[in-house]
Amino acid sequence: MKAMKRLTYLLLAMLMVCSTTAANGNEQPNILWIIVDDMSAHFSSYGEELIETPHVDALAKRGVQFNNAYVTAPVCSTCRSAFITGMYQTTIGAHHHRSGRGTEKIHLPEGIRPIPEMFQEEGYYTTITGWPIRADERLGKTDYNFEWNASMYNGADWAKRKDGQPFFAQIQLPGGKLRGGNVESTERFVNRIEKTFGNRTDVNKVSLPPYYPATDIILQDWAAYLDSVRETDRVVGEILTKLRDEGDLENTIVLFMTDHGISHVRGKQFMYDEGLHVPLVIAGPGIESGQIREDLVEHIDIAALSLAYAQIAIPDYMQAQDIMAADYQPRRAVYAARDRCDETVEHLRSVRTHEFKYIRNYLHQRPHLQPNAYKDNKSIVKSFKAAGAAGELNAVQQILLAPTRPVEELYDLKNDPYELHNLADDPAHRSQLKRMRKALQRWEQRSGDQGVDPEPTKMFDSDMKVYVDTLEARRRPIEHINTIKNNIELMRRWAREGK
Repeated sequence: MKAMKRLTYLLLAMLMVCSTTAANGNEQPNILWIIVDDMSAHFSSYGEELIETPHVDALAKRGVQFNNAYVTAPVCSTCRSAFITGMYQTTIGAHHHRSGRGTEKIHLPEGIRPIPEMFQEEGYYTTITGWPIRADERLGKTDYNFEWNASMYNGADWAKRKDGQPFFAQIQLPGGKLRGGNVESTERFVNRIEKTFGNRTDVNKVSLPPYYPATDIILQDWAAYLDSVRETDRVVGEILTKLRDEGDLENTIVLFMTDHGISHVRGKQFMYDEGLHVPLVIAGPGIESGQIREDLVEHIDIAALSLAYAQIAIPDYMQAQDIMAADYQPRRAVYAARDRCDETVEHLRSVRTHEFKYIRNYLHQRPHLQPNAYKDNKSIVKSFKAAGAAGELNAVQQILLAPTRPVEELYDLKNDPYELHNLADDPAHRSQLKRMRKALQRWEQRSGDQGVDPEPTKMFDSDMKVYVDTLEARRRPIEHINTIKNNIELMRRWAREGK
């Protein structure tokens, strides 16, 4: 039976290869991923009205824009560990942010490999870089949580490949990180923006999501964030120009995506759409222009579709799907998980359909805003908490500062797109709650979610030592380091208390 299934798959793959080859006029197109840090779908093609993003918009017009693309993890290292393997980070044991950095290592399950290795085996030149491409061949952001061999990348610059050799390249852009984390860094960034564009985003025109108070700092930060979107779009234009000037554009599949949503109080690290919903745009040979897709897709799918376009067989084990295949069956739901981030222990899971979002807070005795030095040091978080202390938050905004949180959250996304009103205790939605709960449980079991069990103490201690040692070596402020040490001890105490 298994052999027959494999034979059927190979026949379908051969048919797809023939079709793709005919459309492309080339047996192996180049594949380019443009991956952006800390940015939601705030591009004009996605409906953002305060700024213009002509280059991403043009890319979308050349190909297909996915309006419902979601990451499986709202933080970078777990997200990247997932999409480079085409696997849920919870399945491969890479679900804790920046884990395996110390003496305790994480190895991929037997047989599972990062896809650059597969591209190399099929004759591709593999690169990963920032922008501009560095002359010293320094690799771009990888940030995988598992052990991997750097030889799976040939370098940083695809221009160094052999004549006629196709490339699989990744360009990593800082995106939302450009604005920094405090008022001073934000102002320095927007001053640069003014020199580049001749203006900055007007703070007075900013409209915040209703779960944020309109403090001066939060408004200024959001305006700067939109400027980071403009700057990202400008760089995308430079990248596409490079491809065009080198004669590669017409034979390159270009994929544009972010690693998770905006870094904000309720965005990055959280299971709300602000943290999970991302842009996904794909254009290139064989892709019909002007497409808008509304089906639910997961960010890991870029692994499968990239292999398919390169005419490389998608491994049977891969959880990613080729969402560009003619016989693709759209998902009914997408799933996400968040576990430890830096020193902060967490265990969150979610399932989302078009109509509803279900979130399970396994550590419900803890607050939404657990202590986390990385986020707590940001001016926007300080401003949010100060507004709370001053009694300036409304009931919805105040929820994030509560000492505990509900075990379950359920949101009607059609009527409540900002996920403000938890319906988990609403008798009228009891049946829907049960369905979503069961769907999540089935996914946890089916995918082999390794986050069911707490992170081993040896792994936590090992990673925390590396975390603190690194900060000390970089001579970060002692107050910041002491905060992290105190948070580490708090996580240990809460674990002992069963909290």
